[in-house]
Amino acid sequence: MFVKVLVVGNGCREHAIVWKISQSPLVKEIFIAKGNAGIEAKRVDISPVDIKALVEFAKREGIDFTIVGPEAPLVEGIVDEFEKAGLRIFGPSKRASLLEGSKVFAKQFMLKHGIPTANFEVFDDPEKAKRFVKDFGAPVVVKADGLAGGKGAIVCKTEQSAIEAIDLLMNKAILGEAGRRVVIEEFLEGEEASYIVMVNGDKYVPLPTSQDHKRLLDGDMGPNTGGMGAYSPNPFIDPQTEERIKKDVIEKTLKALKEEGIYYRGFLYAGLMLTPDGPKVLEFNVRLGDPEAQPLLMRIKGDFFEKLLDFYEGKMVDLELDSRYALCVVLASKGYPDNPEVGKEITGIEQAKGEGALIFHCATQLKDGKLLTAGGRVLNVCAWGKDLKEAKEKAYRAVEKIKFDGMHYRKDIGDRALRLLRV
Repeated sequence: MFVKVLVVGNGCREHAIVWKISQSPLVKEIFIAKGNAGIEAKRVDISPVDIKALVEFAKREGIDFTIVGPEAPLVEGIVDEFEKAGLRIFGPSKRASLLEGSKVFAKQFMLKHGIPTANFEVFDDPEKAKRFVKDFGAPVVVKADGLAGGKGAIVCKTEQSAIEAIDLLMNKAILGEAGRRVVIEEFLEGEEASYIVMVNGDKYVPLPTSQDHKRLLDGDMGPNTGGMGAYSPNPFIDPQTEERIKKDVIEKTLKALKEEGIYYRGFLYAGLMLTPDGPKVLEFNVRLGDPEAQPLLMRIKGDFFEKLLDFYEGKMVDLELDSRYALCVVLASKGYPDNPEVGKEITGIEQAKGEGALIFHCATQLKDGKLLTAGGRVLNVCAWGKDLKEAKEKAYRAVEKIKFDGMHYRKDIGDRALRLLRV
């Protein structure tokens, strides 16, 4: 069996998916919609959210299997439309994707089914939201209800900053409709962790553990972003903690989905805070994380596509993991996350690869034979190491080879874990 695969999406996560599945002898041809300058697959000039055109393309081209990278097409219902057309696709339905598409839905779902999360209130009136902040106090987290590309959660250490966040989201509508309704929740202390599983109904397969770095600046300062770097495995998730995550979060969530009459098939991402009271869910995502997907896929050994196909068809699979650490650093444009500069020439990628790094493209374009930046997060520089220290050193040696005007990156990816591992 030789398979034609369509990967939907434009970024680093999709580049990593293509890189991984291209290693499978089962895969005959890979198409990417719409991709970027660095992804080695046949580029299809269709937007990831132009679902009608994607269905028509998949039927015309005889696509055997589709993997969806980003959340927007999932929330728009790409899986429902592909399945109506008799096409095989890995991802959750439109209804299931509300777990990411609406923070309000997700929080109320967790409350109803006893899934551990921060205490919260929902507001569609900015004045009521502000009064609540004055009564409740700070710190709090103000979250836009809808999709916001990882930028819809604002950590507010003071009442004034929370009131300003409410104004930005609800009155100034900096995120459009996504911020017309907000969740205000208690600020949780602890270590962040990403726990991602493949789900098919009541079956699930854990992927390697990881930790993302959401804030823009070193020391977890600055605004939230889509993610500035990640590593795997996450030493904060010891075997006992992992069992608790499975039991209290993943298995409870799958049981709750079944009770709600929602069939879930796809990746499920639990963004967690490891608190003194146990793991609590900060957010659900209905796809692989980005940048977490990159180190995760680097650590899965063997034919991942074959395992994914078997799992899609209802078989249970085991993943064999590389014992090495994998770490990635995001190179971002000046002005990210609010107003990233684009069109800057990128140099040094081949030299970075010479340091033993893998380079995944997030937002790049080719113009007149030059590689240029095309968005906020531009490249992911990733490396393996026998331990986290070596993986970090290799990745940052490679980072030093790459240049573009205004290039910004965090210099402390993995440092919190390194401090723990030295104990």
